[in-house]
Amino acid sequence: MKVLVIGSGAREHAIVRSLGADPAVDAVVVAPGNPGMDVVALCEPLPGGLLDGEGVADLARRHSVDLVVIGPEAPLVAGVADVVREAGFAVFGPSAAAARLEGSKAFAKEVMAAADVPTAMARVCSTVEEVADALDAIGAPHVVKDDGLAAGKGVVVTDDLEEALEHARACLAKDRGQVVVEEFLDGPEVSLFVLCDGETVVPLAPAQDFKRVFDGDRGPNTGGMGAYSPLDWAPASMVDELVTRVAQPTVDEMRRRGTPFSGVLFIGLALTSRGPRVIEFNARFGDPETQVVLSRLQTPLGGLLMAAATGHLADVGALHWSGQHAVTVVVASHNYPGTPRTGDPVTGIEEATDVPTAYVLHAGTARDDDGTLVSAGGRVLSVVALGDSLSQARERAYAAVDAIELDGSHHRSDIALAAERNELHVG
Repeated sequence: MKVLVIGSGAREHAIVRSLGADPAVDAVVVAPGNPGMDVVALCEPLPGGLLDGEGVADLARRHSVDLVVIGPEAPLVAGVADVVREAGFAVFGPSAAAARLEGSKAFAKEVMAAADVPTAMARVCSTVEEVADALDAIGAPHVVKDDGLAAGKGVVVTDDLEEALEHARACLAKDRGQVVVEEFLDGPEVSLFVLCDGETVVPLAPAQDFKRVFDGDRGPNTGGMGAYSPLDWAPASMVDELVTRVAQPTVDEMRRRGTPFSGVLFIGLALTSRGPRVIEFNARFGDPETQVVLSRLQTPLGGLLMAAATGHLADVGALHWSGQHAVTVVVASHNYPGTPRTGDPVTGIEEATDVPTAYVLHAGTARDDDGTLVSAGGRVLSVVALGDSLSQARERAYAAVDAIELDGSHHRSDIALAAERNELHVG
């Protein structure tokens, strides 16, 4: 088959890399892609941008593709999948109506309540007065979430009441702004991707990511600074329990509403002392968890995504996984997650791949007028490595990171460190 992937980040680079390893995939086209993907796939411009559904459909027609995979959340929430499906193509990614599970946290809470999914107690607020009442009622630590899309940076968790209110004011100042005030969930966080075809669900291997910008989970939230998989410390029954209590009931509820969910349901959850609690749903693969999960997946990806897109997940057998551990570390631009500095030369990628099993996925890169690889975003690279142990995977990932040179860049040095030290416990 021939596959068109929409997006330009490290998540899409990971998807493209896995599709390229699938014997059933003859060719991969990416729009708009990035310099890293340009080495392994045909990159095409998308003049109308990621939200231009007709442009995506035209590109699919021009290349006679069999499957369109939409990576980022914004085009899904905007309904690009609907336009491309109506043009007659199989699409991996939910409709706009189903993508509201990510596009509106208030809607996601409504669906969770209807499906009896365990989650944090929450209030949806439209005024500062409502926020203040909710913060007082729920208590600290305060969790305030922007209701809409915020690229992983719309959440504030703080003991400081004024900081919580200030974040709420900024969110409410937006057009039709709403916030969700939630109770704080204790316990380690887990990310689980579940492939869905509107009816059947197939879970992938769980991962853990790191949202805060600095070591020790300090500093502001980011889109994610690293991840690892598998989670040896998590209960063996966890994935089956999450399918039974969270994924299947949610997919059943969406189908009951007449808006079936097809694509990948990202479940972000906390393993609390009271059991698993859902923090959020996303309607697409998460970044950087995708980088480690797909690095361990041995079942061909193209066939899986096509089965989800065409309603045939029930025909998919047991998935096959590498027994190795995977770690990814994000190399970020100067000042990220604030306004990042861009245009700095990026070197050392070839040297990074000299480290056994290590490879580099591009996220925010571009070529300047001279053809030099330069930074072009906040998160610039995802460096991935595998190992027979978590310790070996970490050692290799950081050895590869050390080979990369980007002026002013920064990365966390403690990705998967607590897990390596057996410091994570459930309950």
